[in-house]
Amino acid sequence: MSSAAPAPARLVPTIADRIVPRSVLSNTALIVAGTALMAVSAQISVPLWPVPVTGQTLAVMLVGASLGAWRGAASLVLYLALGLAGAPVFAEFSGGPASVLSPSFGFVIGFIPAAALIGWLSERAWDRRPLLATAGFFLASVVPFLFGLPYLALALARLGLPHDLGAVMAAGFTPFILGGVIKWAIAAALLPLSWMLVRRTRGDR
Repeated sequence: MSSAAPAPARLVPTIADRIVPRSVLSNTALIVAGTALMAVSAQISVPLWPVPVTGQTLAVMLVGASLGAWRGAASLVLYLALGLAGAPVFAEFSGGPASVLSPSFGFVIGFIPAAALIGWLSERAWDRRPLLATAGFFLASVVPFLFGLPYLALALARLGLPHDLGAVMAAGFTPFILGGVIKWAIAAALLPLSWMLVRRTRGDR
């Protein structure tokens, strides 16, 4: 007796797909637009050392959710590549190969899987329902810390500074709790509301 394999999850259009038909040109334009949004959001910052407070996490979530997994990740890869090439797209208009030595660079790396994750969830309609959107954006907001905090610990150790768990959390996590919750809530509310507006504009049910 054979058992049927479970059907794969059906992908749904992202909000960008409902506004702009998919094509090579539109995909390229959306990826570049996502990168530009990241560059702008990086300059909305409160200078702190070793990790500045910026608007990047919110931009990552919006880019990933709007564009989907691969285009969202591609936007963040392009953002990282431009910054390393010397374009002043990182926080405080910084950039260049030396950015890899920055204690905050691990968060930039973590933005890529964060965008891919929320994009993957959005392709399964998580961004259309408030409860699922809240859960999805929470998961995506955690991902940069999974990369950023270990990277920060290594950077602090290289500088001869305290790099135990308490020191790393105090430098790279605790100052961002309130802002992170606010950005998470904004993203979790904005996407379902945007979908409602798109449906009404297009006359969808």
